Amino acid sequence: MQPRYMPGFGNDFETESLEGALPQGMNSPQRPAYGLYAEQLSGSPFTAPRGTNERSWLYRMRPSVRHAGRFQRADYPQWKSAPCLGDHSLALGQLRWDPLPALPKGTDFLAGIRTMTTAGDALGQSGMAAHVYSFDADMQDDYFFNADGELLIVPQEGTIRIFTEMGIIDAGPQEIALVPRGTMFKVSVLDKGPGGGARGYICENYGAKFTLPDRGPIGANCLANPRDFKTPVAAYEDKESPCRVTVKWCGQFHVTEIGHSPLDVVAWHGNYAPYKYDLRTFSPVGAILFDHPDPSIFTVLTAPSGEEGTANVDFVIFPPRWLVAENTFRPPWYHRNIMSEFMGLIVGQYDAKEKGFVPGGMSLHNMMLPHGPDAAGFEKASNADLKPVKLEDTMAFMFETRFPQQLTKFAAELETLQDDYIDCWNGLERRFDGTPGGRRS
Repeated sequence: MQPRYMPGFGNDFETESLEGALPQGMNSPQRPAYGLYAEQLSGSPFTAPRGTNERSWLYRMRPSVRHAGRFQRADYPQWKSAPCLGDHSLALGQLRWDPLPALPKGTDFLAGIRTMTTAGDALGQSGMAAHVYSFDADMQDDYFFNADGELLIVPQEGTIRIFTEMGIIDAGPQEIALVPRGTMFKVSVLDKGPGGGARGYICENYGAKFTLPDRGPIGANCLANPRDFKTPVAAYEDKESPCRVTVKWCGQFHVTEIGHSPLDVVAWHGNYAPYKYDLRTFSPVGAILFDHPDPSIFTVLTAPSGEEGTANVDFVIFPPRWLVAENTFRPPWYHRNIMSEFMGLIVGQYDAKEKGFVPGGMSLHNMMLPHGPDAAGFEKASNADLKPVKLEDTMAFMFETRFPQQLTKFAAELETLQDDYIDCWNGLERRFDGTPGGRRS
């Protein structure tokens, strides 16, 4: 089955996989077509303002009350939720890791998730968690939904298929996929990467949903354009055999046995739905004369907090682009930040680091800890011929949050943690020259 998509961000979509399955002019007819059940899935309170009110009507073979039986506790010990404090002895610092080691063969998506950081409070519906995943086995008869937050999935190696109750999404490296809070889905591997499976990153957003950032003076175009987001058309799985549904709820996992697939939505309409986006369609803006704008110009999606202009989570990328600024140090400048930054590299090389930061790797620069180009990167940029240069074959990203990101025990003890990362700035020695001639350096 090949997935098909509808373009647009936040649209009110309608789609059916059987002709006539979608009611017209009403939501809940007495007897829906094909013997289906009408059900509403709400992603916001009923009384939320129109601009943030989210819901979809689903027309399915069975109502969701039949997709859950008696629950039993399940255990995914490496998937942590905020707050997660004090279970390791690693001291504060700027941190970087090489890629996650391959997990055992036969690991599926849920078992392959490892939490690196948590921030905020999942029960209070604020903050986020940063995870990595590695798996090579399909979720055949296993299904999942997350009541704690939406999942922003960033593949780094291998192409995955996310079969949701509202349709199918295929996503590979340099694409992202978002599964809304509470949406049922399963994941399989379509094309395995060089490591023999699929791996990537996940941002679990506990707070307000991701949306497009306001462009302000930029105007109506550029950055992530709404038409490039793709929502799947309706697709269903008609399977009458034993299946399992796992739920993440308030940081705990529960599993129930049912006798059929829960992916049984034949038609739906609304604005609460999964989607994908190709990062290569991001239209960057930047300096065309001098200086380096703030990295917020590379924001793809933002999840707002209660404080205007301060995000619960930002998803930021550093894509291919031209560098043309005159008399300017072109890589990201040295800085300290009120936000906390979890960073990953999908392909290529990040322009602020000459070595040590590799695809599949990650770094953490927590709030107010200084960071910036390594010594080799500084020397290269400080002495470069400032002709126009195009950064190519690169794609890095950040999960950036207003909350401090707390390291998990797994991340603190991970064998790929680079003990010498802090040394990358050792060559940045005093250059000050207070003599009159020093002004001309």
